[in-house]
Amino acid sequence: MDRRPRAPAGALLALLLVASCGSAGPTPAPRAVVPASSGPAAATPGASPAAPSAPSAEGASATPAGGSPDIPAAANITEFPVPAGSHPHDVAPAVDGGVWYSGQVAGVLGHLDPATGEVRVIPLGRGSRPHGVIVGPDGAPWLTDGGRNAVVRVDPATEQVTEFPLPADYPNANLNTATFDGHGVLWFTGQSGVYGRLDPARGVVEAWDAPRGRGPYGIATAPDGEVWFVSLAGSYLARIDRATGEATVIEPPTSGQGARRVWADPAGRLFVAEWNAAQLGMYDPADGTWREWRLPGPAAPQPYAVFVDDRGVAWLTDFGNNAIVRFDPSTEAFAPIPLPDTGASIRQLLGRPGEVWGAESGLDRLVVVRTDRTP
Repeated sequence: MDRRPRAPAGALLALLLVASCGSAGPTPAPRAVVPASSGPAAATPGASPAAPSAPSAEGASATPAGGSPDIPAAANITEFPVPAGSHPHDVAPAVDGGVWYSGQVAGVLGHLDPATGEVRVIPLGRGSRPHGVIVGPDGAPWLTDGGRNAVVRVDPATEQVTEFPLPADYPNANLNTATFDGHGVLWFTGQSGVYGRLDPARGVVEAWDAPRGRGPYGIATAPDGEVWFVSLAGSYLARIDRATGEATVIEPPTSGQGARRVWADPAGRLFVAEWNAAQLGMYDPADGTWREWRLPGPAAPQPYAVFVDDRGVAWLTDFGNNAIVRFDPSTEAFAPIPLPDTGASIRQLLGRPGEVWGAESGLDRLVVVRTDRTP
C-alpha cells in the first residue's frame, strides 16, 4: 500500500471565507437535571462481548464506594439547548469559558456561553458538514469538515473562516477527528481510509492511506506529544511516526472490537472505546500490555466516546443505555449516569478541570457533568 504523503502542489491552498455571525434567535434557558443515577458497578476485565451484564441499581448514588469527590450523590448535570436541526456532533471548551460545538447538519460552528445559555453560530460555507472540533495552541477552534473535505480554522475574534483543503487525490475522505501534537502540527483522520497532517506554519495538508483501508476514527495526543488513532472498521490502535508519517498498528486483544474513540491519560496510557465489543480497552505503551473491561447496563452497552480527565478518570458515552459512564482505573469500577431523555446520542466528550462536556446530537443539546470540585 502506498504510504507516501500526498500534498497539493504549491504551499498554501487556503480559502478565506468571510462568515457572518448568525443569530440563533431566542435561546431557551438551560436546565439542571438530576437523573436517577446508577450505582458503581465492578468491571469485568477481559469479559467476552457476549457475556451478560448485570442490571445496575436504579436510584443509587453515582459515587463509587470510598466516596470519590468526582461524582456527588446526585450527579450535577446541566443541559443547554442549541438551535433546532443543528445536530451538534463534537464539543470543545473554549478559552473564554464558553464551549464550541460542530453543528453537523446545519453546517455551522456554534459557541455556547454557559453563564447565559446564549448561542451564536458561524456558517462554514455551502455543503459544510463539520464533524470534529478542537481548540488549537493558538486558542482558535479547528474543525474537520467532511462536507468541505477540508480542515477549517475559525478566528474567534473576527469569525473569519480559513479552509485547508485535502489533496486532490483524496476527494472524499469523510473527515472525522483532529488533534495537535507536541509541536503544534494538526493530525486528522478520515473514515474513507485516510489520515494526515497540517502544519499551520506552512499551510500544507499531507495525507496517507491508512492500514487496512476504511475506518480511521478517533485520534489523540499523549502527554509525550505522540499521536495515536483508532480504526472503527479496521479494529486497531495505531501510532503515527510524526517524522515519516508511517502508522504502526497495535492489535487489541479482542478481535473485531470496533475501536471508535481513543484518549490518553496523564500517564500516557491509551483508553479505547470498543464499540462492537461493548468494552473499554486500555493500552500501556510503556510495557505493551492491554486491559479490557465490559461496560455494565441493563441493555447491551454501546461505548462511543471516551475522554480521560486531568486526574486520570475515564468518561464514556453508552448509546445502548443512554448514559454517560465514569470509570475509575484505580478501583476498576464503572458509575453509569443515565441521561434524563432518551435518544441523546452523545458522540464525543471533552472537558476541562471540574467539567465534562458532550453534545447530545439526537436532541440538539449540549450537556455538562460538573464533578463538584475546584480545579
